[in-house]
Amino acid sequence: MLKQSKPVTPGTRFLVQIDTKQFTTTNKPYKKLTSPLKSSNGRDSFGHISCRHKGGGHKKLYRHISFKRQFFGDSTVKTIEYDPNRNCFISLLQNSDGSHEYIIAFQGITVGQTITSSRQECDFTNGNTMPLQFIPLGLNIHNIELKPGAGGKIVRSAGAFGTLISKDDENAMIRMPSGEVRYVPILCFATIGAVSNPDYKNVSIGKAGRKRWMGIRPTVRGVAMNPIDHPHGGGEGKTGTGGAPVTPWGKPTKGYKTRKKNKITNKFIVKKRSK
Repeated sequence: MLKQSKPVTPGTRFLVQIDTKQFTTTNKPYKKLTSPLKSSNGRDSFGHISCRHKGGGHKKLYRHISFKRQFFGDSTVKTIEYDPNRNCFISLLQNSDGSHEYIIAFQGITVGQTITSSRQECDFTNGNTMPLQFIPLGLNIHNIELKPGAGGKIVRSAGAFGTLISKDDENAMIRMPSGEVRYVPILCFATIGAVSNPDYKNVSIGKAGRKRWMGIRPTVRGVAMNPIDHPHGGGEGKTGTGGAPVTPWGKPTKGYKTRKKNKITNKFIVKKRSK
């Protein structure tokens, strides 16, 4: 759910935020499942900038998410929380053995709800986790493993979901959010439902300072630079990119395919993603 502010200042005129009323009123995350997150500011071990446009930002704690579920059985949803490290919400679960773990929240999650993680077939309700061999065709799924027991690797961002298309004795065919259709081993686990926060794509930051709070520094266009600073730079007045757009180091960009032609996992892709 989104909320729009009254334009009492220039920074709130176009500000569109996620409504925080849906979160559980908690001041701090569950301490045992957090750890310090040191900011590198985009520097490598030599102190050189290896990733541009990073630096500053608010101090953050990392929340340890159970992409690979460690507990099998019933769990109760205790909280719905904001996580500064990802664009979807997270939820704290209290397992029936008394342990706690964080998971990616799914659409429709409520505090007090009971969800199940099982190695066998269980109810086909949102939030329940089980191997793909027991999930019916046509259901939306997320947090999908690529190798059995390795933990969820794909379909984890806000509002995303994959669709189970078909199954055989060894593999399940899944349509990805990008439109790609690929095979995944049928013993891999997945969670039923779609990832929370589908309105993330409609958020408007409102002002440049809010980006700085997120640790994102300004991005300067190449065409606004001098020829010595960027391949797009120089020229009289406003000029284009002069053909194919490139990075500051001359590599093609903006649509240039970087996936290797002979990558070993290409055999699992049935249909490439939509253009």
